[in-house]
Amino acid sequence: GVLGSGDFARSLAIRLICSGFKVVVGSRNPKRKAGLFPSAAEVTFQAEAVKKTDVIFVAVFREHYSTLCDLADALAGKILVDVSNNREINHHKESNAEYLASLFPACTVVKGFNVISAWTLQSGARDGNKQVLICSNNQEAKRIVAEIAQVMGFTPVDMGFMSSACEIENIPLRLFPAWKIPIFLALGLFLCFFTYNLVRQVIHPYIREQKNKFYKIPIEVVNTTLPCVAYIMLSLVYLPGVLAASSQLYYGTKYRRFPDWLDQWLQHRKQIGLLSFFCAALHAVYSLCLPMRRSHRYLLIETAVKQAVEKKMSIWIEEEVWRMEIYISVGIIALGLLSLLAITSLPSIADSLSWREFSFVQ
Repeated sequence: GVLGSGDFARSLAIRLICSGFKVVVGSRNPKRKAGLFPSAAEVTFQAEAVKKTDVIFVAVFREHYSTLCDLADALAGKILVDVSNNREINHHKESNAEYLASLFPACTVVKGFNVISAWTLQSGARDGNKQVLICSNNQEAKRIVAEIAQVMGFTPVDMGFMSSACEIENIPLRLFPAWKIPIFLALGLFLCFFTYNLVRQVIHPYIREQKNKFYKIPIEVVNTTLPCVAYIMLSLVYLPGVLAASSQLYYGTKYRRFPDWLDQWLQHRKQIGLLSFFCAALHAVYSLCLPMRRSHRYLLIETAVKQAVEKKMSIWIEEEVWRMEIYISVGIIALGLLSLLAITSLPSIADSLSWREFSFVQ
């Protein structure tokens, strides 16, 4: 059974029907909502839907739970699957699932399917997150819901008792929780190197020689800063592994716990590496754009005029030409190698490699 007629309820009904289940949808306006659901789903009043089903997905907002209180007697002994989320992290003192359980003490409440989007439900587990986090105080109810999730093509993950519901409900609201430290680290390094390059390339010539080079700030100064951040971030990916190995050799055991700062550092290596690749890729694009600048064209014309005035037939310098050609070639190869590291660090790619293959790429 599905109580509710919103987007998630419709997607849930479609996926359940495609998985071979018989679905009864309970709505306050069944005639108006029937057209939104597939013909294989029976759309009826909530009271009728509750009577015909044993496992019921409650796909309504927390604010509307009280409207179901009239169905308390009919819901007694049923399994209620709470799929709701909040608009803010820890918006209420108790989780939505715990609140639903307090309203219907005669029911068995299971928290689940809230980390799955409506799009994933419609398109199937192949196009989205496959894990369904489940928690409940009743082991048998968890087993039943886990079997339903498995038949639908998802991977059920037992998160324990109902006390875990609050944590599960906070997961969809978190914005890149594992990326905050790496992003602040990258921004801090960028600001440090940007300030140094700004002083060195723009402010110092302006003070000492009265040369106006502020036009360099948007592209040239940024382009000089990006590779500095990229290679330092890349070194920060491999440094904690060396420190961890040194610690294990020093203490003579691999079972001693690492310090918290080193443990956190090790856990953020993937994000730091991907940010390093991001900075390197931006550096490559900025470098390709250098000859497109208006200032570069003016400098070329100025050089040509000076050459004409001085009656020089050629300003070709063999050493500088070779240095630049090799510099660009090595840079392209380095970016290609870094691309391999970045791609193989993605879970979908890493899972398809054996440990020896992954170690070889590293």
